[in-house]
Amino acid sequence: MTEKDWLGERFEQNRSRLTAIAVRMLGSRSEADDAVQEAWLRLSRSDASAIENLGGWLTTVVGRVCLDMLRSRKSRREEPLDIQAPEASADPEREVMLAEGIGLALVVVLETLTPAERVAFVLHDMFAMPFEEIAPIVGRTATATRQLASRARRRVQGSDEPRAGIARNRSIVEAFLAASRGGDFGALISMLDPDVVLRSDEAAVQIGSDRELVGAEPVATTFAGRARAARAALIDGEPGLVWAPGGSPRVVFAFKFERDRIVEIDTIADPERLSAMEIEIL
Repeated sequence: MTEKDWLGERFEQNRSRLTAIAVRMLGSRSEADDAVQEAWLRLSRSDASAIENLGGWLTTVVGRVCLDMLRSRKSRREEPLDIQAPEASADPEREVMLAEGIGLALVVVLETLTPAERVAFVLHDMFAMPFEEIAPIVGRTATATRQLASRARRRVQGSDEPRAGIARNRSIVEAFLAASRGGDFGALISMLDPDVVLRSDEAAVQIGSDRELVGAEPVATTFAGRARAARAALIDGEPGLVWAPGGSPRVVFAFKFERDRIVEIDTIADPERLSAMEIEIL
């Protein structure tokens, strides 16, 4: 047996598990097959004798390939929140996924997660991979990776209508941005909870933000006629705003909502915190 034959045999022993991981990450059997094939190509070009744990190495490679594919998919999608779930019987690929134990409802919820959340959740909750091993795949610390999976888990377990909630909050943020740019004080007040809190981290304070403001009027006053360069974005999967000159995020406005009103706004400008966030400009 040649070294290539031996390597191919070892790879085939891992193929079914790698495919299962990729299917759950990508929600597509054909894309999963592409990801697994890419892992084989990378293995065939590597020094296999230097790989101590082949299964772990291949899982890491597939995870990174899937993460890149998810990010590329989101960057191409014009309306990332308009997810249409076809009837399983009308889609052979969905039937394969259902046969492999992936419920259609779970597929829909997974589509609402950010790429990093999806990878962390799938690898940890579905395949029991330690956070310390997932962290290098998503480019976060183990603690931040644990938070990604926890946030994803809450959505999967606790949200019956995740798309509707995100879409509703996105519409509030976009209306807030329009009112801010237009200086519409009344509209801003209508979207803010009477006890809304605006907080800024130290980096944001240093560039002129108030450390903390409480109440709809002072917060509305701060935003009225401003935010002209801000863009609507998904911040770790939740609707918010970002100032990103040249495409590089410099300041993030993270929102929290209750009863269709904004109850908290966090202004974040610390570069380390920004680098740990999944930011998708809409």
